[in-house]
Amino acid sequence: MMNTSKALIETKRLRLRTWRTDDVDRFAEINADPEVMQFFPGPLTKAETAAMIERMQTHQQEHGFCFWAVDQLSDNSLIGMIGLSRPKMDVHFTPCVEIGWRLHPDSWGKGLATEGARACLHYAWNDLGLDEIVSFTAEINKSSERVMQKIGMTRDATFFHPKIPKDHRLQPHVLYRIRPSLFPV
Repeated sequence: MMNTSKALIETKRLRLRTWRTDDVDRFAEINADPEVMQFFPGPLTKAETAAMIERMQTHQQEHGFCFWAVDQLSDNSLIGMIGLSRPKMDVHFTPCVEIGWRLHPDSWGKGLATEGARACLHYAWNDLGLDEIVSFTAEINKSSERVMQKIGMTRDATFFHPKIPKDHRLQPHVLYRIRPSLFPV
């Protein structure tokens, strides 16, 4: 794991950057929070978080993007992740690039996910030349769905997430899409 990071996107309140070794403890704390992980199969351990960061670093090296570490500029604290990824699952809309976010509860309700996601879309269109971005979440995750709507995405479909057990409350998912021509300025 790398000890240094590179800032890729800065907004009024956020810095999206590559991951550092010293991010593991703080991100593990976020990933262990039951409130944060309520729409995922379960909380993650520190070892699972470290492995996740390594996968994101590899994704960054291979594709030029990943779910990046997010610092709040006011105090330079790591508050979670926001970014882009190529999901590895067999569904009707893959291959694709998805946008996603996971923030500490102290950062909720302040528009930070929306701010960071909009900046990621600008990066996707202007720096990466992508022509479409998708996002998906459990059908019951209305907060994430609202962020998708706020950044101009349109609901496209519902599907059963193939990596979540059948009849699990999180298996039904919603899929949103956006293209550069539909992106609000």
